[in-house]
Amino acid sequence: MLVGAVAICTVPTRTHAEEPIRLQIIGGLAGVTQYTKIEQPFWQSEIGALSAGRISATIRPLDAGGLRNQEMLQLMRLGVVSFGTALLSVVAGEEPELNAVDLPALNPDVATLRRTVSAFRERLQTVLRDRYSIELLGIYVHPAQVLFCAKPFKGLDDLSGRKVRTSSVGQSELIAAIGAVPMVLPFAETVAALRNGVADCAITGTLSGYEIGLPSVTTAVHSLALSWGVSIFGANAGHWDALPADTRETIRQGVRRLEEQIWAQAEEDTQRGLACNAGTAVCSGKLERPMVVVPTSTSDEARRRRLLAETVLPRWFERCGQDCVSSWNAYLKPLHAIEVTAP
Repeated sequence: MLVGAVAICTVPTRTHAEEPIRLQIIGGLAGVTQYTKIEQPFWQSEIGALSAGRISATIRPLDAGGLRNQEMLQLMRLGVVSFGTALLSVVAGEEPELNAVDLPALNPDVATLRRTVSAFRERLQTVLRDRYSIELLGIYVHPAQVLFCAKPFKGLDDLSGRKVRTSSVGQSELIAAIGAVPMVLPFAETVAALRNGVADCAITGTLSGYEIGLPSVTTAVHSLALSWGVSIFGANAGHWDALPADTRETIRQGVRRLEEQIWAQAEEDTQRGLACNAGTAVCSGKLERPMVVVPTSTSDEARRRRLLAETVLPRWFERCGQDCVSSWNAYLKPLHAIEVTAP
């Protein structure tokens, strides 16, 4: 059942020759750089300039207005949302195949993530159009999600027995396979959980971790990306197809540029976050206790690949079924060279 849905679709026709086409956009998460510095300015002003005034848009964040993130695929399919954003890790509960590009431990760095998304983009486009009547326009990414710990560690092999804050089923499965104890906790409770000893470690963004004060309750942060918070931006297919061809092309060109800006910002914020936590960059203030950035060792990389082959992919296949087995073999196995026996 769709909860709290309000009709926010737009009518693509013009009532006057000079009246602009008006779009309503559901963007990314409020308060993060992707939304405040990139998405919001693009839709509020840049799309108008790009279209010579033929398009105007309003935008609101994904986590505002009473919309449930878990329902975005259905809201877009029904046309309740005409242009919207869906976090793949969230909607994967409904459609596990969509999270293929951001499985835990699949992409240890942004270069690998770019290759993964490029290899799977065509399949994402097909799944969204055929199953949900969504036209894929862009694929966005947040800074790397990494591991922060209160006590020192040298790599993944040191985490056995530690209680680790996670934010998804996939992350929890990964942490359990390491020998640690996963705890699904809201982002807002992370600092308190670490301060009070409820958790020993936490997985969160490199920069967001710094911004909420993790250096005050943790001592070490791993450089290995465990996930990235990938999202898709798309349009209800009926609404999209009804737009004039020149309008569709203008939006496609603009979103391509928007996507590249978001990826560049995510890469920059990933490195800046590590530097802020280590006290090697001037951020919001001088750290009382700079953190140790734990490099990704040869042992960590070998463990990452074993975790993928022995835990992450088999569990994903169990949730998703033959579609995911076929998708992995066709699109991602050639890139990652990881052989998995389907359950």
